[in-house]
Amino acid sequence: MIDRRFFLAASTAALVGACAPRTGIGPRTTAAPATDLLSDIQERAFRFFWDTADPDTGLAMDRWPTPSFASIAACGFALTAYAVGEKHGWITREQHATRTLALLEFFAKAPQGDGETGFSGYKGFFYHFLGVTKGQRFARCELSTIDTALLLGGVLFAQSWFDRADPVEARIRDLAEQLYRAVEWDWIVPRPPFVSMGWHPESGFISSDWNIYNEGMILYVLALASPTHPLPPATWTALTQKFEASWGNRWGEPHLQFAPMFGHQYSHVWIDFRGIRDPYIASKGIDYFENSRRATYAQRAYANENPGGKLGYGNDCWGLTACDGPGDFAVTIDGRQREFFSYSARGPGERDDGTLAPTAALGSIAFAPEIVEPMIGKMHARYGAGIYDKYGFFDSFNPTLTRTDRPLQHGKIVPGVGWVDGDYLGIDQGPIVLMIENQRSGMIWEVMRRNPHIRRGLTRAGFTGGWLA
Repeated sequence: MIDRRFFLAASTAALVGACAPRTGIGPRTTAAPATDLLSDIQERAFRFFWDTADPDTGLAMDRWPTPSFASIAACGFALTAYAVGEKHGWITREQHATRTLALLEFFAKAPQGDGETGFSGYKGFFYHFLGVTKGQRFARCELSTIDTALLLGGVLFAQSWFDRADPVEARIRDLAEQLYRAVEWDWIVPRPPFVSMGWHPESGFISSDWNIYNEGMILYVLALASPTHPLPPATWTALTQKFEASWGNRWGEPHLQFAPMFGHQYSHVWIDFRGIRDPYIASKGIDYFENSRRATYAQRAYANENPGGKLGYGNDCWGLTACDGPGDFAVTIDGRQREFFSYSARGPGERDDGTLAPTAALGSIAFAPEIVEPMIGKMHARYGAGIYDKYGFFDSFNPTLTRTDRPLQHGKIVPGVGWVDGDYLGIDQGPIVLMIENQRSGMIWEVMRRNPHIRRGLTRAGFTGGWLA
């Protein structure tokens, strides 16, 4: 995971106002009906994307209301979230198609090259963050392989969603195919067989690869399926051989361990892993969906154990993932020195400073609704006045940090709650919208099962059974 703190610091006054809500459907600002909290959460999270994305380019912002750059991963979530809005009648199909076409046209025309400035991507990949005026590389961020993959998740979803014999929808399908075919997966493998996490024009390939169990499964499915620059099928076997080092049973049933919850969520937003198995996960007697279910339960078990003595943890309040935090400092609370972090990947036993992110649970609702939904209701009832607003739950909050004399990087201390972030993040809002929909209707999974590239990538990786049969 790439550290956002440098790029947040690099934001300038020129960005002010870039994330102001755009014209369009009006925001929901009333309290959530107690009888259908999930519907309210989902609609508010959808409106984050619809309101804050640039209507001309379609670029989705990394965060709001802090002035922000665009995030290509957030663009992938946005492209998918718009279909949820159409399904529920929050926008029309015409509005959906217009916004989608604008974004795909932008990426298709965005300059590609190996220079340090003036480009949006290279070799079909795109930079992690893009400036909001020209849509070109922001600061010195990396050409990101995983964020390109998450963008393509939304691109291919749009390709399968817009299936009518209409010139605009045909154009969307063609642009999606063009963008997918342009990615040169076989170029960014400096240490075969694994894909590098990224590339900088100043220094070349990043020294780390996607070679453990995490959110990178969707990246390899897309790379294996490429009609133009595919990786060999044996790549998946090599990857899953590395998975074994992550297998364990800490805090519950045995499963592939990855501490921050997003690693168990992102690939599952678009790919329906229920009932399909590769040889590795079949050898464990489960599928990857069940693995994520067990990881969700492990988060709750860790909160109940609460080895660090954090406030609020338990059955009714849990969820650790990558999210904003109050800042990088240590303070003494009730006679005990505690360390806190700014934006960081948090998980059971890893950088747990008491900062909870509602997306950690809500993005897992499709895996374990029986524990997520009641917990979210109780979290909202207990803290909602301080942590729930225009676009739903703020990104994160920390009940342990109730006062400090140190400057806070984000958010503020809210009486009766603790530290509360003041921002919403696109990559955390996305799983909320989409996994609520997958839990309720399976819509995103159903659409993606029709996409020939997804099916081909899974088949090349050795998946069999279930809907693939």
